[in-house]
Amino acid sequence: MEAARLAPSACNSQPWHYIVIDDPKVKDAFCKEAFSGVYNMTHWAAAAPVLVAVVSDRGNFTSRIGNFFRRTEFYLVDQGISGEHFVLRAHDLGLGTCWIGWLNSDKAEKFFKLPKGKKIEHLFAVGYPAPEAAQAKAHPRKAFEEIVSYNEFK
Repeated sequence: MEAARLAPSACNSQPWHYIVIDDPKVKDAFCKEAFSGVYNMTHWAAAAPVLVAVVSDRGNFTSRIGNFFRRTEFYLVDQGISGEHFVLRAHDLGLGTCWIGWLNSDKAEKFFKLPKGKKIEHLFAVGYPAPEAAQAKAHPRKAFEEIVSYNEFK
């Protein structure tokens, strides 16, 4: 969590709040809400020992002005940076993570009684990987030349 906290953000707005869900009873009740209905396909995440919910904050006034003029939701970019800090540090500690965006945000927000304007954007499932997962073949990646060019777009 400290790695996520230290992540940079536009105008230092730090537009995130993390809810660590590690109590099994709370996690089970939360999962019944967050993974209900069409979101049931994500219910596998309930088996993770820990879930981490990322609550968004639209950022400070200066960053919201930037959002408007650039037509970019910088608070989501900032959450991505913070989340990736979290994921990379968890990996360093031997933990596995899965970034989850398919959840019933409305029910998840009601579960935690979030104030108006706050939204659970995504979750992380966190735990130790199963031995077979640790030895699984990496997903194919695009070739370097497909994603990088120098001094021009190719």
